[in-house]
Amino acid sequence: MGRVDSLKIKIFADGADIDGIARLYKNPRIKGFTTNPTLMNKAGVKDYEAFARDVVKLVPDRSVSFEVFADEFSEMEAQARVIATWGRNVAVKIPITNTRGVSSAPLIRRLSAAGVCLNVTAIMTPAQVGAVADALDPKTPAIVSVFAGRVADTGRDPVPLMIECRDILKSRPRAELLWASPRELLNIFQADEMGCHIITVTHDVLGKLGLVGKDLDDYSLDTVKMFHKDATAAGFSIRTRAAAE
Repeated sequence: MGRVDSLKIKIFADGADIDGIARLYKNPRIKGFTTNPTLMNKAGVKDYEAFARDVVKLVPDRSVSFEVFADEFSEMEAQARVIATWGRNVAVKIPITNTRGVSSAPLIRRLSAAGVCLNVTAIMTPAQVGAVADALDPKTPAIVSVFAGRVADTGRDPVPLMIECRDILKSRPRAELLWASPRELLNIFQADEMGCHIITVTHDVLGKLGLVGKDLDDYSLDTVKMFHKDATAAGFSIRTRAAAE
């Protein structure tokens, strides 16, 4: 657990379970919260704005990110300006492109120049990060979310890519690099070591924080006990020669 305490990276909780958000807000290690329309749909959220306002009430003093869901840039901008009014701690998530692959850079430029704190999302290449850096106003805080977990899903090592993205953002010191879609707890330490500012972690992965530093012999024994307990509970049996005799 000492390694967890020494982490420099900020951990944001990613999810749309309101009870889980309330529980994680009590954990001082959680420095912010993110969500997206997919997570909200899976959680059964029916009223986007009501849910978002409930989250802001629960989390009045840490960063929270809510995403636009329009596909036309004019409507994206209208939604973004409304979302930005929901709280001083709100970051507005803008996808790097729309569904036709058209860059959101002009919209990012307008909103950032207007002082809207953005969380630019669904990024997967350094070139995209470069386009975002060029569009961001140097005076306006921003989050740049690179989906390192999805990059890893393609068989690529995300660490060198994230280092390149970090270096690109040096020209925008108010922009923070976020490691998105981690697949395992180890990713937190990888992101911390390479100098990422933020990592957003799902509630289930956050539940594994208590395992950090666990003795591996003890963990092995716990696993053996789990297998035995579950086999017994299921009533499994195999007729062996010794049993027959």
